[in-house]
Amino acid sequence: MTRWADAEGSAQLPGATRLDDERSYNFSLYSRHATGVTLLLYAASDLVNPVLRVSLNHLINKSGRIWHCRVPAEDTANARYYAYSVEGTNNQHAEFIAFDPEKILVDAHCRQIFFPPSFQRSAAVGRGSNAGRAPLGVLPSNTVPFDWGAESKPHHGSDTIIYEMHVRGFTKRSNSGVSAERRGTYAGVIEKIPYLKELGITVVELMPVFQYDPHENNYWGYMPLNFFSPHQGYAVVPGAAEAVTEFKSMVKALHQAGIEVILDVVYNHTAEGGADGPTYSYRGICNSSYYLLDRSLTHYRNDTGTGNVLRSAHPAVRKLIIDSLRFWVLEMHVDGFRFDLASIFSRNTDGSINLKEPPLISEITGGADYFDVRLIAEAWDPASYELGRSFPGQSWSQWNGRFRDDIRAFVKSDAGKVGDLMTRLYGSSDLFPDDLDNACHPGQSINYIASHDGFCLYDLVAYNSKHNLANGEDNRDGTDNNLSWNSGWEGDQNVPAEVMHLRKRQIKNCLAILMLSNGTPMFCAGDEFMNTQRGNNNPWNQNNDTTWLDWDLLEKNRDIFRFFKGMIAFRKAHPSIARSRFWREDISWYGVSGQVDLGNWSHCLAFCLHGGSQRDRDIYVMINAYWEGFHIQEGTRDDWRRVVDTSLDSPFDLLESGKETAVRFLDYKVKARSVVVLLRSA
Repeated sequence: MTRWADAEGSAQLPGATRLDDERSYNFSLYSRHATGVTLLLYAASDLVNPVLRVSLNHLINKSGRIWHCRVPAEDTANARYYAYSVEGTNNQHAEFIAFDPEKILVDAHCRQIFFPPSFQRSAAVGRGSNAGRAPLGVLPSNTVPFDWGAESKPHHGSDTIIYEMHVRGFTKRSNSGVSAERRGTYAGVIEKIPYLKELGITVVELMPVFQYDPHENNYWGYMPLNFFSPHQGYAVVPGAAEAVTEFKSMVKALHQAGIEVILDVVYNHTAEGGADGPTYSYRGICNSSYYLLDRSLTHYRNDTGTGNVLRSAHPAVRKLIIDSLRFWVLEMHVDGFRFDLASIFSRNTDGSINLKEPPLISEITGGADYFDVRLIAEAWDPASYELGRSFPGQSWSQWNGRFRDDIRAFVKSDAGKVGDLMTRLYGSSDLFPDDLDNACHPGQSINYIASHDGFCLYDLVAYNSKHNLANGEDNRDGTDNNLSWNSGWEGDQNVPAEVMHLRKRQIKNCLAILMLSNGTPMFCAGDEFMNTQRGNNNPWNQNNDTTWLDWDLLEKNRDIFRFFKGMIAFRKAHPSIARSRFWREDISWYGVSGQVDLGNWSHCLAFCLHGGSQRDRDIYVMINAYWEGFHIQEGTRDDWRRVVDTSLDSPFDLLESGKETAVRFLDYKVKARSVVVLLRSA
């Protein structure tokens, strides 16, 4: 029997595949508009001149829109890397096509990227050859499989605490306590696992770790070059294979500690940017297939604000993204994804919005490989805001930007926010209703007050306005709508003691509300010890001590760390807070001394969460963003014991379990800008 694929190659194996018989490689590449494709194989000794060129014949090596070939292993004996040259007709009147046969193009499906010593970003810009200076794909080889051991992947429920972390920034400073060679790496994260355990973290959400252009000023990592390989700059030994092994070792160690790993993934745009950006891969392979174009088909749409938008509804792009997700789940063992600007996935192939059944969302949601995998959407982009029930679906969670904004506004005493506070504490039932048609759950709301994007928590209470001059854009970048208040003193120079005391109280107020809210809490690394970015609310290009956590602040602000640790433990100890369903009949709402005042000038709220249905003790909470006393409106004074009062200094602001203080008077004087938590006596 003759198998045609043995001679011609298979279109069913994307990228480069070393076949089981070890006697050949299969290569395939999608390009709708190419008129010619040449496979280039390179030896490590010569990264300019290929050791083998394979010109693909469309009569033999093309099926539909996929070019493919089979190359015997003996023909690749000296080869280590591969790339493509793609030809096509540049017809600007028909379509925005950007073929340049002189450009060396890396395969979008390759699993590892190699950057030659002479790699230059500038060589990929414009037309002309970038030979010897282009990133290349690494040929798959026979390697010893990674030993995952008897791995048991954790999956947390009501005890979920998400910790957003940048791999480099987490341990890069010399005061991180991490050994010098491991600072700012995946291995550095491993060394800090005891710290994460002490704090009570159950899920780490890593800011983008996809390989990005190492020559681009792109500290945050939101400009991916490849969707399969972990960024080499975060490895102790910055090589492609080494980065994979070190990343897996980090995941394995976190799993052994009972901590899940979520990746912040960017599938909405790439490092190629706008028309003046570099051509590394997608643009030169099939520009109009991979990217959304405007109606004239001569310019990129820029719905992401980063120069290009991936055409995620296109079948080839969907396959690329799905294959990438499967790779990170099945091979790298990650536990979930937070999708950056996920509302971009609602774009049809022509750029129009489809919220009912976006093809990519449907494919991800229905995929068997994503069962029990956390799917979290940032359900907005610069051109659309889709937060809530209609997008992306009931099996997804969403970053709740409304929670962030409403809690910020209430804590700084904006008018008319009591009703919004109630809704957010309750689990955001306005966004995630559990009626018959929707059947949502409060846990789908990822509650947060600060993240990488915008002010960190300390800067939220220390700055009225952004201070982004260091970013090089004359302070024009970053949002002006911070909903921040500097507590009466801008910045950190010569701060009066009473101002710093108030800032600490406001931080504790934010954290207490976050941990007392139904939903899934998340906070940003360093917020637990008042890390600062000195008022920079958009430090995407600050690979320096602006964004590297200052671990000296942990010792300086141990009282705040203790409060974070204690509130996390309190939430975990009381399952009546974080429920699969809304609180409903178990919640009673109060004002200062009667019914809730929803008036424009009301700044106070109290509630009693009855825990009987959850086999938990009742919790009574009083929140004061003003300066009035409260009257406890359930039970007698003998019923309640104080756990938290954010107006008090440590250690009296949060008392350990079993050491709560009896309440002496029903008329409890909740001090200005404070949160008090009482626990019903056993």
